[in-house]
Amino acid sequence: QVQLVESGGGLVQAGGSLRLSCAASGSIFSNTVLGWYRQPPGNQRELVATITSGGSTNYADSVKGRFTISRDNAKNTVYLQMNSLKPEDTAVYYCYSRRGASASWGQGTQVTVSS
Repeated sequence: QVQLVESGGGLVQAGGSLRLSCAASGSIFSNTVLGWYRQPPGNQRELVATITSGGSTNYADSVKGRFTISRDNAKNTVYLQMNSLKPEDTAVYYCYSRRGASASWGQGTQVTVSS
């Protein structure tokens, strides 16, 4: 079982930046994938980015070049640096972990980008 606690959400103007953090505790192993999903208002949850313990990353096309995911394995923490934010990035952002078929989610943090 993995527990995930996000922080760093908030309100920002378009073009601004935010950094999300997610502290993971519990059964974190070297093959645990960490990442971020988001759920815009009225829409389904969608992938933002993931990262393996070895540093391999995967991004949604909509955030490539603007968002950067990173991971501190010693602290079991994953970060999402979000630059050049757009109003369409407004969503609840969820931290995510996966090991094999077992997945866990954080409680979510709101990110609102004003135009």
